[in-house]
Amino acid sequence: MGLRLKFNLVLLVVFAVGLGLSAVVSRRILETNARDEVVRNADLMMGAAYAVRGYTNRQITPHLELQLMRTFLPQSLPAYAATEVFGALREQHPQFAYKEAVLNPTNPRDLAVEWEHDIIQQFREDPALTEFRGARDTPFGRSVYLARPIRITDPSCLRCHSTPDAAPGTMVKVYGTANGFGWKQGETVGAQIVSVPMSVPLQKADAAFRTFMLLQLAVFALAFVVLNAVLSVLIIRPVVRMANAADAVSTGRFELPEFDGTRRDEIGLLATSLNRLRRSLEKALHLLE
Repeated sequence: MGLRLKFNLVLLVVFAVGLGLSAVVSRRILETNARDEVVRNADLMMGAAYAVRGYTNRQITPHLELQLMRTFLPQSLPAYAATEVFGALREQHPQFAYKEAVLNPTNPRDLAVEWEHDIIQQFREDPALTEFRGARDTPFGRSVYLARPIRITDPSCLRCHSTPDAAPGTMVKVYGTANGFGWKQGETVGAQIVSVPMSVPLQKADAAFRTFMLLQLAVFALAFVVLNAVLSVLIIRPVVRMANAADAVSTGRFELPEFDGTRRDEIGLLATSLNRLRRSLEKALHLLE
């Protein structure tokens, strides 16, 4: 097995191990970054929902009090406003979702489905729980959801949701008396849930991973060619020339020029030693003659 082949085999083994380790580490880092990006988007959406609710509650509803006595306007409700805003967002980005899921809602569209019901139940069982995150499969692929409880902390909420008799007549006229009542102070009645798709960040992570691995392959290919050229020029060719010259000298062909010993490396030391050996051999043969 030649020196070049041994060198290349070692180089290939080292590169394969390094490529495998870098692939595992880089893949893990990119996927972690993708998940972090999804979580940040979920936090941003939840913050936007709170902002819409707060704006509606502080700057819209107070200006409609007189009109609400005559006609119930669902647009004045913070939860309705937040749902409508994100409903408009879903027209352009259907993979994003926001819902104020409630076990017994006034508006039937807010009724919690099975998986939302499980989240609400966790909040009901653990009053200290303020946030819950998870992942689920959707028609748009894997999504991360962020949920926060809807708890009755403001007594004014019970004006509309305690009993039908206490609720505004205009609201009862719109939604009826069957749903949205019986809520109690401090009770967890639902959860705000935002869902953010993982497909786009993961696609970006996959593209970055492929680019990184292709770049590593290109760097290795370049290093492989350069190292083999350097090995050939600086080591293999001088050694082969010295080996051929040593064979010739061993048969008494002393007319060949001496090796180049001017190099200040191991090959130069070897050339100097061979030149010294050649002169010693030539003197010894002359003495024998």
